[in-house]
Amino acid sequence: MTAKPAAAATRATVYGYPRQGPNRELKKAIEGYWKGRITADALQETAAGLRRSNWRQLADAGIHELPTGDFSYYDHVLDTNVMVGAVPQRHREAVHADSLDGYFAMARGTQDVAPLEMTKWFDTNYHYLVPELGPDTVFTADSSKQVSELREALALGHTARPVLVGPVTYLLLAKPAPGVPADFEPLTLLDRLLPVYAEVLADLRAAGAEWVQFDEPALVQDRTPAELNATSRAYRDLGGLTDRPQLLVASYFDRLGEALPVLAKAPVEGLALDFTGAAAANLQDLAAVGGLPGKRLVAGVVNGRNIWINDYEKSLATLATLLGLADRVDVAASCSLLHVPLDTAPEKDIDPQILRWLAFARQKTAEIVTLAKGLTQGTGAVTAEIAANRADLASRSDSPVTRDPAVRARASAITDTDGRRSQPYGERAAAQRAHLGLPLLPTTTIGSFPQTTELRTARADLRTGRIDTAGYEDRIKAEIGDVIAFQEKTGLDVLVHGEPERNDMVQYFAEQLTGYLATQHGWVQSYGTRYVRPPVLAGDISRPEPMTVRWTTYAQSLTGRPVKGMLTGPVTMLAWSFVRDDQPLGDTARQVALALRDEVNDLEHAGTSVIQVDEPALRETLPLRAADHAAYLAWATESFRLTTSGVRPDTQIHTHMCYAEFGDIVQAIDDLDADVISLEAARSHMQVARELAAHGYPREAGPGVYDIHSPRVPDAEEAAALLRKGLKAIPAERLWVNPDCGLKTRGWPETRASLENLVTAARTVRGELPTC
Repeated sequence: MTAKPAAAATRATVYGYPRQGPNRELKKAIEGYWKGRITADALQETAAGLRRSNWRQLADAGIHELPTGDFSYYDHVLDTNVMVGAVPQRHREAVHADSLDGYFAMARGTQDVAPLEMTKWFDTNYHYLVPELGPDTVFTADSSKQVSELREALALGHTARPVLVGPVTYLLLAKPAPGVPADFEPLTLLDRLLPVYAEVLADLRAAGAEWVQFDEPALVQDRTPAELNATSRAYRDLGGLTDRPQLLVASYFDRLGEALPVLAKAPVEGLALDFTGAAAANLQDLAAVGGLPGKRLVAGVVNGRNIWINDYEKSLATLATLLGLADRVDVAASCSLLHVPLDTAPEKDIDPQILRWLAFARQKTAEIVTLAKGLTQGTGAVTAEIAANRADLASRSDSPVTRDPAVRARASAITDTDGRRSQPYGERAAAQRAHLGLPLLPTTTIGSFPQTTELRTARADLRTGRIDTAGYEDRIKAEIGDVIAFQEKTGLDVLVHGEPERNDMVQYFAEQLTGYLATQHGWVQSYGTRYVRPPVLAGDISRPEPMTVRWTTYAQSLTGRPVKGMLTGPVTMLAWSFVRDDQPLGDTARQVALALRDEVNDLEHAGTSVIQVDEPALRETLPLRAADHAAYLAWATESFRLTTSGVRPDTQIHTHMCYAEFGDIVQAIDDLDADVISLEAARSHMQVARELAAHGYPREAGPGVYDIHSPRVPDAEEAAALLRKGLKAIPAERLWVNPDCGLKTRGWPETRASLENLVTAARTVRGELPTC
C-alpha cells in the first residue's frame, strides 16, 4: 500500500558531518601547524575550505537544513569549554597569549602544563576532553566560533542550524577541577551557566539563526529525579527567553526514557529522537506520552553509527507512524555522522556487490533524502529506490560470506570449562613469580613503539611494489632489534617487540581473520588528529593461520628478558569495528574469542611466557542503561576468558584498558581473571588505583604514570609521585609501572626520555620500600 504524503514538506537534515576531509586534510593541516610548517592563517583557511565543501556536499545531496558549529579543530566539548569560558586556571595564560595555541594546550598539554583529561563520548570510540569545574568557576560567553560559522553558511545561501552541546549534558560530562572536593557536582552550576547559554542564543539569533539544536545525549542514560528536575528547569528558562531562535533538543544512542515526558512538556519547539537499535523503543514511549502536539519531531531513522544500508520499507513504516505523533516530522540520521567514514566510492578493493551493503556518510545523506521524499510525496515517488534497497538487503542475507557452518558448530560446542583457567589466581601468581623472576614494581610498556617515517615509507613501498616482501621484512627485523636493544639498555623488565608490522591494533588482526573486510579510505576520528579505519565485520570469524607468533618469537630470540605477546581482545575487536547487525553481539564475540584463543595457545607453545590481550573498549561498550549492563558484561567477560583460559598456570595473562570511567566496571575487570591489568591513570591522578582498592581487586595492576597522549615528557619525580600515589592503593608486590597506553603516536625523542624517567622513578620508589 502506498503511504499517504506528509501534511507538510518534510525536511532532510543531519546533526553533524565528518570533519577531516576526503584525504584527512584537517589532520595534515593541524599537525603541520603544530610542527611549524604552516601558519595559523593557513590552518584556518584549510578549515574554512573543508566546511564549505561539507555544506556543499550536503546541500547538493538534498539535505535541506545543514548543521553548523559541529566542525572542530580537536573536539566539540572542548569548543563548548571555550564558548562558556570554562578555561582551567593553568591554561588561562596560554589562552590569553594566543587563543589557538591555548586551545591546543588544553587538548594536548605543554611541557609545563598538563592537558584536560580525555575519555570516551558515551559508548563510542570518539574521545572528548573532560571539562574541569568547581564552585569558583565563572562562566563567560564567547559565541565567536558559533556565530562566524553560522554566518559562513548563511552567506553561501544555505539554510543552517547551529548545533551546541546542551547545558545539562555539558555539566553531567564535567568533573571536579583539581583541588576541588571529589563529591562536588558540576550540575549545581546550572543556574550560573544558563545565562551564558542565553547570551549565545541571542548572538545566534542576531546572526540569523532560525533554529538552534541542543545536543543532550546524557539524558538517554539513567538520570536521577534531581537531574530530571534540572533538565526541566534548564529548558523552562531557555524556552522562556524572548530573544532566541526556535529550539530543537536532540538525544541519541539510546531511548530517552524518563527524560522524554520532561522534554515533551518543555517550552521548546522541537525534539530530535533516535529510532534505531535499542532506541527504537522511543516510538512506543512517544505514543505513551501523547506525542508532540504543536512541536517538530526530527526522526533519526538512519543509523549514524554503523555502516550497513538502511531498510527503507522499515524506516518508512516507522516514519508513517510518527506522522500521527507530531505536527511536523523531519528525517535524519540517528546521531552525528562523525562516527562513520566519509564515502564508499573510493573503496576499490571491496567486492562491488558487498559495497552495495555499505553506507558511509555520503550514502547515509542520500538515504535520508530518499526517506524524506518518500514521506513527503508517498512511497510511489521512491519505488525504484525501494526495489533496489530490497534487493541489496536480500543479497546480504543470502550471501555465503555471512555464514560459516564450521565456525558456528565450534561456537555452539563451548562449555563453561573452556572459559576458566585451570588454577585459581593465587596459585598462578606463585608459579608466575617463580617462572619470570621479576623485581618489585616491574616495569613494562603497553605494546606499541613509535611508528617512524621509515616504517610508514616501507609499508607504502611494499604496497606500491617499490620493495619486495623480503626487503620489507628486513626493515621490520631491524626495527624490532632497535626496540629490544633500547628497552634492554633503559632497564625495562618485561619487553615488547614494538609492533612495527602493525598498522592498527584492530585492523592488523581483522586483515588476517576471515569474515572481516578492510577499507582503504574509511577513516573515522578517534580523538584530535588521531583517525582510525574500523574494519567491517561482515561474516563468521575464523583464523586461517598464526598472526603474531613469528615476530614475537623473533623478538624473544634477541633477549633473555620476557617479551610479551600482544593481541587485541574480542570486545575491542567488535567495538572498534563496524559490527554485523544480523546476529547478537555476544555470538560474534564468541567467534572472535575462539580465533584469538588459537593465537594465544600458539604463542605459548612457541615459548611466550607473558601474553597481553588488550580490552580498552570493555567500558566503552557498556550499554548506556543500567538494566542492560548485566547481559552485556556476562558475554564480554566470558569472551575474554574464552580467549585466555587455555594456557598453563605459569603463563602470565595481561590485559590493558584506557580512557574510560572504570569505576562502573571494577567487578567486570575482576571477572576477566587476568593476572595483570594496566590502565590509564596519569591524567586522572591515579583515580583508577583507588577504585581498584575500594573494590578489593586481588590481582596485579599497572595504573599508568606517563600520559602518552600529550607531547610533554614527565620527569622522573613526577612519575615517582604518581607511583607513590599508586602504592597507597595497591601493595608493592602487586603494582606494575607502565605508561598509560601504547606509544605508537609519539616521537622517539619524547618516548626515549619518558621511558628512561619511568624506569628511574621505579628504581627510586623501589629503593624507598621497606626491606624485610
